Amino acid sequence: MWIGVIASMGLIAEAGTLARFRTPLGDVDVELLDEDKPVTVRNFLTYVQEGRYRDSFFHRWVPNFVVQGGGFMVRHRGTTNSVFDFVPTLPPIVNEYSAGRTYSNTYGTLAMARVGGQTNSASSQWFFNLKHNVELDGVDGGFTVFGRVIRGTNVLNLFVAAPPANNVFRVNLGSPLNELPVTSARPTIGDLVFFDVTLLQVAVERGSDGGASISWNAESNLVHLVEYTRQFPPVWTSLIRTNGNGGRMTAKDPASDPQRFYRVRSEP
Repeated sequence: MWIGVIASMGLIAEAGTLARFRTPLGDVDVELLDEDKPVTVRNFLTYVQEGRYRDSFFHRWVPNFVVQGGGFMVRHRGTTNSVFDFVPTLPPIVNEYSAGRTYSNTYGTLAMARVGGQTNSASSQWFFNLKHNVELDGVDGGFTVFGRVIRGTNVLNLFVAAPPANNVFRVNLGSPLNELPVTSARPTIGDLVFFDVTLLQVAVERGSDGGASISWNAESNLVHLVEYTRQFPPVWTSLIRTNGNGGRMTAKDPASDPQRFYRVRSEP
């Protein structure tokens, strides 16, 4: 289960924020493009950190095109009073398709959804591209790609074929839930494809002694492994193995070797 890889070349080095989408079909790890799409990433992080996506689910699925979330949630989930509701939204943000480096809507990218014909209307909703949707780059200023999948394409691939392939089904509950993915042919609310977003971030900083300090957001109840390599393709060497505490953790590498690249990964 790969969390992140950081290059340490004698400078402070930091990867984009890493977000893990936990679903009943498996986990999808996404590197967010903080440096190039700062407004969009900050907006997404705010929704996550304020709990606005709590009990949310993928609400739109067009096979071999996109699977979309961030628009709807279930209130009172797990009770007899559970009902659909909208995700509470923040003000819309500026479109950043052309900000920083330009990223095309290719397979495995994460992009912001918006109101049709309104360039600066993205708020809470986003979608994963299930194929190279380069035509979206030219629509109303381009759909802003703000993340890319680094692990979990096997989960995305479940949505490529038309239903009911891969035991994923689609039901029509009426607009706007007329393309709703579910995990049963006779679904209940419990068969929605819920997602939960966990934020992970890894950074490396060189000290005055030349050693490295590697820090990351750890998950509790998982074993975290800090590893390094000096070559590519990489051959990883273990540095530290430790139990995650659910907070920010730090590991020290006393070796004065600016050519080392580091990664942190976790396992149950």
